[in-house]
Amino acid sequence: MADVIRIEFTRFSAFYSPLIATMAGGFLKAEGLEGKHSVSAPGTSAIAGLIDGSLHVAQSAPSYSFGPLEKGNVPPIRHFAQINEKDGFFLAGRAPDPAFSWDKLKGRKVIIDHGGQPMAMFKYACFKRGLDFKELTAVDAGSTDKMIAAFRAGEGDFIHLQGPAPQQLEHDKAAHIVTSLGDAIGPCAFSSLAAKTEWLSTDMARAFMRAYRKARAWLIATPAAEVAKAEAPFFKDIDQAVLAKTIVAYQKLGNWSPHVEITRPAFEATLDIFQHSGLITKRHRYEDVVAQPPAE
Repeated sequence: MADVIRIEFTRFSAFYSPLIATMAGGFLKAEGLEGKHSVSAPGTSAIAGLIDGSLHVAQSAPSYSFGPLEKGNVPPIRHFAQINEKDGFFLAGRAPDPAFSWDKLKGRKVIIDHGGQPMAMFKYACFKRGLDFKELTAVDAGSTDKMIAAFRAGEGDFIHLQGPAPQQLEHDKAAHIVTSLGDAIGPCAFSSLAAKTEWLSTDMARAFMRAYRKARAWLIATPAAEVAKAEAPFFKDIDQAVLAKTIVAYQKLGNWSPHVEITRPAFEATLDIFQHSGLITKRHRYEDVVAQPPAE
């Protein structure tokens, strides 16, 4: 009988396909594990489930640990592998614009995801592209669903969303993707797998890591349509063609790099981003946030 591994996503989208693929592609099953997944309630983090022992693995972000560190506390968990090494948000407008440049946001209303990390990344993308964030009108429409509803209702000139939401809007002819934040910012420690330190030395952790490495390699090498077919049961509300389009976009962006480790350069880039937004007061140590993947 397979051991049950409990996994929680703080957000659930095609962006997190490296983790979804461990289940969808049968990689956990091949290691004798049965994946049971859940999604955190809006505004909450999966980290609580790691701390109380109800979860084994959480989809998180290294920046989650900046909060405790800023208060002088030791984070209760470690980030042991990367899911995405680039931002996964896109910017969509009301009309196609093959010649889009960030200065076109000046004086325009942009519905922006106001979550801590998404907003920090958006501000940094503006900075990298030579735009003063204060020169646009940032609209806070609330949750992702509310953001999309507001844009469909005619609010805002542009909208900032993680895939596959903007691809679905484009499919419905309600928006046109003009650029990606991953391109504007470059590599950084964006999203991660997190666990308690003691779990990382278990046989289950080693089996999970074998499955994750194989799932990641499969995801990078496999045609997007084939990946979308495998993942379709996890995305009942998303058109399969839209899912495939999202997956190919992330494959091309290089979000899912072949290595699983959270590298020091990627971590340093995330410190740059959070310092720019004033969300951290000092550069935190890599070793206080990151653990190496469970060893074979």
